[in-house]
Amino acid sequence: MKKVDVVLGLQWGDEGKGKVVDVLTPNYDVIARFQGGPNAGHSLHFGGEKFVLHTVPSGIFRDGSMNIIGNGVVIDPVILAEEISQIEATGIDVVSRMKISKRAHLILPTHRALDAASEAAKGKTKIGSTLKGIGPAYMDKTGRNGLRVGDILLPDFMERYQALKEKHFFQLRQYDYQVDTTAYEQEWFRGIESLKRFEFVDSEMVVNNYLKQDTAILAEGAQGSLLDIDFGTYPYVTSSNTLCAGVCTGLGVAPTRIGEVYGIFKAYCTRVGSGPFPTELFDATGETLRQVGNEFGATTGRPRRCGWLDLVALKYAVMMNGVTALIMMKSDILNDFDIIKVAVGYEVNGQKVDYFPYEADENITPIYREFEGWNCDICNVRDFEQFPQQFKDYVAFIEAECGVPVKIISVGPDREETIVR
Repeated sequence: MKKVDVVLGLQWGDEGKGKVVDVLTPNYDVIARFQGGPNAGHSLHFGGEKFVLHTVPSGIFRDGSMNIIGNGVVIDPVILAEEISQIEATGIDVVSRMKISKRAHLILPTHRALDAASEAAKGKTKIGSTLKGIGPAYMDKTGRNGLRVGDILLPDFMERYQALKEKHFFQLRQYDYQVDTTAYEQEWFRGIESLKRFEFVDSEMVVNNYLKQDTAILAEGAQGSLLDIDFGTYPYVTSSNTLCAGVCTGLGVAPTRIGEVYGIFKAYCTRVGSGPFPTELFDATGETLRQVGNEFGATTGRPRRCGWLDLVALKYAVMMNGVTALIMMKSDILNDFDIIKVAVGYEVNGQKVDYFPYEADENITPIYREFEGWNCDICNVRDFEQFPQQFKDYVAFIEAECGVPVKIISVGPDREETIVR
């Protein structure tokens, strides 16, 4: 029986998962999103065009592929309907290429209001939420109050919707937060009507039946491993399990059914929003990384915080996910640096540590190892042997430290700018 291969981010998100899934999808018949919400922004570049996907799996542009939005995802019907219409405008028949899990939860207009109220109440300790209602939707899921995609087809759907909406308005009054959701609510119900065109499925049965038929499946993660609700830099995390384990709960597959795990990382580090970031640079080097790397959120446009590669955090993510192959993105952004640094350890309160600690906070000082930069343009390289020796040394060090081979290297945003070893 086939196994589900997994592709996910190993840092704080924004690693370039969309492009990688797009490069890998020719080898797979089914691409499935297993967690997260529309705060994901998977950018695909091909044919001179750019597409940013928030909820739709990244295989949607491949002929003959089936795309599944799994039960672990939370869906905003407005954002999803808008995304679908943009893809349909390119001539793609999305309805025939995508199924939606009945068990996926819905983000209500009032979830967005609760998100904003909660962040406002936190003041200086705010998480840095994208304010898309994702956290409150997951809270309703675990609180057993949520609305699911399958509920749309029930005769009492409107009653269920109104009951949850009233509960939210009660909570908003506790925050003393005034909001009018009428306009968004109208869009929301138009989004619901749009979703009714799709097949709502028991995705766990669909996925396992595909496996029985030896169908090649790729599970696509959103955000990054260091934002995992359990193992990330809590509380500055997302509301779902972004690790490989999330595939089992987010699609309904057994742990023994997990195959290859592709872990994606940038040749340096970025982070959006609040929270610990040991290798963050506040100097001209950090600004250079941001500008050259165009480090602004695909979904929010927010400038990303930038810093050197953190091998301590990367090795932690490799361990937690059982990564079998590494994929290095944005290697070309380091083209013009004389010296490139990599964090190989931390100093925490005067003690040297070589692991990612519970106390991941501002008291961490990274211990760096320096590498000679390659100081040349590698964007046109299409074979690993053509890379300068300094670049090969950088890759070899990462492989040796992580104990996992770097199988794919990206030297630009386009599909073609990808070296598979």
